[in-house]
Amino acid sequence: MTAAHPPPATGDYDTSHSTAVRRYNHTYGLVPPAVESLDVQLSRCLKQIGRRPQSIDKYLYLSGLRNTNIHLFYRLVTQHLKNMAPLIYTPTVGEACLQWSHNYVQPEGLYISYADRGHIASVLQNWPQSNVEITVVTDGSRILGLGDLGINGMGIPVGKLALYIACAGIRPEATLPLTLDLGTGNKELREDPLYMGSKRDKVSAQEEADFLDELMVALTEKWPGIVIQFEDFKNPFPALERYGGKYTCFNDDIQGTGAVVLGGIVSAVKQSGVAVKDQKAVFLGAGSAGVGVAKQIVEYFMREGLTEDEARRCFWLVDTKGLVTNDRGDKLAEHKVYFSRDDNEGKQYKTLEEVVEHVKPTILMGLSTIGGAFTPDMLTKMGQWHKRPIIFPLSNPSANSECTFEDAIKYTKGRCLFASGSPFDSIEHDGKLETPGQGNNMYVFPGIGLGTILSKATTVTQSMIYASATSLSTSLTPTEVDQGWLYPEIARIRDVSVVVAMGVIRAAQEAGVDREQSIKGMGDEELEKWVRSKMYDPAVETKRVEEEVQEFMNGVHEVKGGRGSHL
Repeated sequence: MTAAHPPPATGDYDTSHSTAVRRYNHTYGLVPPAVESLDVQLSRCLKQIGRRPQSIDKYLYLSGLRNTNIHLFYRLVTQHLKNMAPLIYTPTVGEACLQWSHNYVQPEGLYISYADRGHIASVLQNWPQSNVEITVVTDGSRILGLGDLGINGMGIPVGKLALYIACAGIRPEATLPLTLDLGTGNKELREDPLYMGSKRDKVSAQEEADFLDELMVALTEKWPGIVIQFEDFKNPFPALERYGGKYTCFNDDIQGTGAVVLGGIVSAVKQSGVAVKDQKAVFLGAGSAGVGVAKQIVEYFMREGLTEDEARRCFWLVDTKGLVTNDRGDKLAEHKVYFSRDDNEGKQYKTLEEVVEHVKPTILMGLSTIGGAFTPDMLTKMGQWHKRPIIFPLSNPSANSECTFEDAIKYTKGRCLFASGSPFDSIEHDGKLETPGQGNNMYVFPGIGLGTILSKATTVTQSMIYASATSLSTSLTPTEVDQGWLYPEIARIRDVSVVVAMGVIRAAQEAGVDREQSIKGMGDEELEKWVRSKMYDPAVETKRVEEEVQEFMNGVHEVKGGRGSHL
């Protein structure tokens, strides 16, 4: 009887593998006989994507590819990132989450339910990978601008970690997409027969806190040093405050968004010609993301010479009730209090239009998910008041963007410094091609994760987050700066992630939270080379496997040769 061999892994079915590798992996005969080049493989993938008219169908194809040929998937994504990123993450991932239970085919992450409390550690034992370095965890309670989607939010950790891998070279097997099934306040989901989560109402805040306490202990006991990124929690502040100084964790909605916007703001302020002390920022959206972004910019203004109070007073936050003020008459959420105005002289400004007219801002920023909130009249006035107005409509997806790039250019006569959360196409204005900036978190969070992992940081400090932003602002090439870009070309994202990771490592070292001793004395050039050497590169995986098999076969031949001569 022939001894059984372990089943092949997903990457073993790669059609670029030689016959020798296929025999070694026991995949010979399980894939068509042709040994293909990487270019031929990618050509087939692109044709299959092109045949699918809807973005969600492209997403589902790519999801299948990732689960059946992981290295080919990442070769495709890294070589065509600008086109693939919107398909594997925002905006398409929003639609994928809405349909998650209806489109479910195969497991793509780990689900832990409230019913598992007391036994979370045993559920973690079922994860097949032994060495996890980073996890993205969500409870699905505030997915993008779509609200409470429960376990359907799994698309977010899956997509986010795909970008960690593609953009920063974290190895696929070192990642854990994690979704917490803590019930859902979405009545429609609970009544959907195909919904695959617990059909119970959302647990209380205290029950969730107790559950997270157990989860954090279980994660760090199983994988000491694991980086834990919180994502799309309805109220992200409690967990960040509770665990921030105790575990290696951060929240991308607050800190990552703040860092990537700050990176763009640093570049925009320099180009605007307006001194930091004269900047006036109106924010539409005073939720966790808006406040997180504003606080990051406050730190930048302070480092540019302003006192904390002077920096704080450069901001006017607008929520659904109007300008956030001390005497508005309602009880403010705790996170809004820091930016609440006390200089409104009793007058309440109830609309964004009124606030903009009152403040005449140099910076207009949107984190509201209200599509079209920056009206043509508002944009026109921004262009009249300032030579280079800074306009950042950051809401996702594109339909929720506070204005389009075309409108921003049109109504400011091509003079605005623009960055959006969703991608917009370049447009021609006055005979010149204008390219929009996109304040996409993937400029920073992959580098934050990579730098934190490589430095073996015990916590993620605010100085590390701030360093990711300032490093991003230095990563533009001279050509990009000359063209007035606020963010680098997205095709260079892996190079950008190296710069960001190095900044994060240096900040970890300065804060004394790093544990990687071997790099402490390295200069920048040596550190950059070391960081690059640690990054997963899907393009060389086939070559690496070929070399390993060849080395193994040479060893077998030597053993056989030795036996023969001995006999």
